[in-house]
Amino acid sequence: MNLHIEKLGSGPVPLVLLHGWAMHGGVLEPLVDALADRCTMHVVDLPGHGRSRESQLPLEPSACAATIAQATPPAIWLGWSLGGLIALTGALEQPQHVRGLAMICATPKFTRDESWPWGGDATLVRQLALDLETDYHATIERFLALEAMGSADPRGELRHLRELAFARGEPDLRVLQEGIRILETRDLRARLPELRQPSVWIAGRRDRLVPPQAMEWSARQAHGRFVQIEHAGHAPFFSYAGEVAQALQPLLDSFRECGSHECSPNE
Repeated sequence: MNLHIEKLGSGPVPLVLLHGWAMHGGVLEPLVDALADRCTMHVVDLPGHGRSRESQLPLEPSACAATIAQATPPAIWLGWSLGGLIALTGALEQPQHVRGLAMICATPKFTRDESWPWGGDATLVRQLALDLETDYHATIERFLALEAMGSADPRGELRHLRELAFARGEPDLRVLQEGIRILETRDLRARLPELRQPSVWIAGRRDRLVPPQAMEWSARQAHGRFVQIEHAGHAPFFSYAGEVAQALQPLLDSFRECGSHECSPNE
């Protein structure tokens, strides 16, 4: 059940980083580099992904959050895409441990329905689940293309994503299927007002998977800050790591000001 967690950077603010579906912690390298002198980072490979491929821990957000909390110091948690659902779960269920929350292109509900106009296409998510069984690599390739869509340089971003996706080996089919089910069914919207930690919600204006409107709404419900990066798509830290780091700075400052005690959103 062990997870691979790499400790990087030398800054004073502890930061846990959680990657998205079918990826690994290495994809966040541009952001890690941008924050290296501001944060000491604990970069997680989620169960079944990257160097945690042999981990039998379920990808279920509560199980992941509890295990990560045991293995890392009290910190700000940053989650990208699916990793955001795990970071948000940690903030709700491990509030003494998760002292701040950064959501990058991540919302409490991924799929669209009558009550949530800003989600992804539920039919697409179900089709990804079916296609994983029959054409694994093509399914991953299609999802990478969706992630790159809308960025200022979609071809370059897709090439970068493709190079990184399997740099630590292929993710386990079990957790890919678990991840699809989480994206299809998880809904934490009603719990956003419970958040007591300061939070920032960072969107890419050109994101085609997680619309900025969804993140702006979520930020209001959580009493957090909303930041939109104008020319970015679903992975803003690739081409705009400096802007993402700048958007994170008030949250990093709030951790340093609060020290070791739990902060409220207004501190």
